[in-house]
Amino acid sequence: MKSARKNVAVLAAAQALLMANNATVIAINGLAGYALASNKALATLPVTGWVIGAAIATFPVSLLMKRIGRRGGFTVGVFAGMLGAAICATAVAQGNFWLLCLGTLVFGVYNGSSQYYRFAAADAAPADFKSKAISLVLAGGLVGGIVGPEVSKLTVDMLATRYLGAYLALMVFLVMVLAVVQLLDIPPPSKRERLEPGRPLGKIASQPAFVVAVLCAAFGYGVMNLLMTATSLAMGICGHPYGAAAFVIQWHVIAMYAPSFFTGSLITRFGLPRVMLAGAVLLLVCSGIALAGISVAHFWFALVLLGIGWNFLYVGGTALLTQTYRPSEQAKAQGANDLAIFLVMATSSSVSGMLLNRNGWEMLNYLAIPFVLAIVLALAWLMARRRAPVAV
Repeated sequence: MKSARKNVAVLAAAQALLMANNATVIAINGLAGYALASNKALATLPVTGWVIGAAIATFPVSLLMKRIGRRGGFTVGVFAGMLGAAICATAVAQGNFWLLCLGTLVFGVYNGSSQYYRFAAADAAPADFKSKAISLVLAGGLVGGIVGPEVSKLTVDMLATRYLGAYLALMVFLVMVLAVVQLLDIPPPSKRERLEPGRPLGKIASQPAFVVAVLCAAFGYGVMNLLMTATSLAMGICGHPYGAAAFVIQWHVIAMYAPSFFTGSLITRFGLPRVMLAGAVLLLVCSGIALAGISVAHFWFALVLLGIGWNFLYVGGTALLTQTYRPSEQAKAQGANDLAIFLVMATSSSVSGMLLNRNGWEMLNYLAIPFVLAIVLALAWLMARRRAPVAV
């Protein structure tokens, strides 16, 4: 247990730095894209590139970690992040929109590899500590949610070229991440774990719990990403200053990770499906508030609820997924799960800018509702199966 707690602390620190980077990227990618793109409908393409980079990396990184261990895999991801940040900085300095998209694509590899922080904590923890290990690692993102937007506000106009300072600041955080992940105390997989194939992925994915875990995490993340990606641009279109948009994004990221201090305990007390169902309800309320008005207060309240709802679905979905595979199967099960999440995220971020440009903020929120209802139905189905006499 002592080793598990140490790993949770290390991974929480890495998560904090990840979210400092991601909060900065979320705040500036759409705006930098809007400034550089000749076709403003493509403004969120740098955000999409970031998500696609993570999606491309997700499965290969998981398999790489099965061979060289978590620490080696995380280190490779950090170096990819450094390269991506350098390309983004060069793109902004040159005013090159497509180079910016390439940079965010490469930076996304770091984001994709870092999504395994939560799985690394869960897989190295005792069964009764898994949910708390996942939630405590994600709680580290709270620090990043506070620091990242503040750093972006301080650095966005620090240099003569707008946004250049913010992209260079990412490099500083990445150097710290590189140092932190070297402290991990998770042994590389044994030869047996590396070579044992386990069940086919199709067999693992046919389990009802696996289906619901992936659907809830993917749709929850997709809805969150759809609305979050468009928020800075939507607020700008509504006449709100950059500082107000950064404030809303900051509180959104805080709301994504602050509940992690107690989400694990809620899961222990009420069970996974109920906590995840509460998350879906919060996403529905978020859309309702966003549709009610476009003041800063409306954006703030909606994005806070969006963050909390995402947390319940993401932590719950991750914990549910860990119940569906054996140690030798974790690489492909986790890789398939995160690949599904990032494919949905890539789709949501790619249509976000176009829908906002053509149909407005209101249409985005209407579009989110059917996906949240699908989450509710999936959870109701799983709960009904678990109440049935035959075990799932």
